Amino acid sequence: MSGHNKFSKIKRQKGIEDAKKSKVFSVLVKQLTNESHISKGDRNSSGLRIAIDKAKAANMPGDNIDRAIAKGAGIGAGSMEEILCEAYGPGGVAIIIEGITDSKNRTINEIKFLLSEHTASLGPQGSVVWAFQKTQGGWIPTTKLTLSDEDKAKLEGLIVELEENPDIENVYTNTDLPAETE
Repeated sequence: MSGHNKFSKIKRQKGIEDAKKSKVFSVLVKQLTNESHISKGDRNSSGLRIAIDKAKAANMPGDNIDRAIAKGAGIGAGSMEEILCEAYGPGGVAIIIEGITDSKNRTINEIKFLLSEHTASLGPQGSVVWAFQKTQGGWIPTTKLTLSDEDKAKLEGLIVELEENPDIENVYTNTDLPAETE
């Protein structure tokens, strides 16, 4: 009976936990790299300090933190940049997608693909942000759109898939979805 011993069960559970940790670490590395780029590697800047604290709270190894900061400061290869995509989703809902990526073209193409799978489309710059107000906490809709149950289900599926992408940090909509899916 292969695969039914204690070791295989532990190995499978560890694999699941490692995958979750890896996803969290990849998001944190991007935040660290971006904040390091903005502050030019100054560890005393507030944004970088907050990113370092988040990484330490998630038990990220110090070497990983140092490498991410060095990469953002230009010491390592590659650079990170912020993206902001505006889209229209099921039922005409406005969607703002924020992210940090090392390959803008790749990330935008992935976003376009996910949108097309969920009857949504990427809008031109400025087509959606007018329906939101930018605050320190993110984007707050100025008016909310009520969706049918069918469109809500489609939108929730889209948001889940967008948030699974490690390059995407936040997804905002102008609908009445529960807060935990936004």
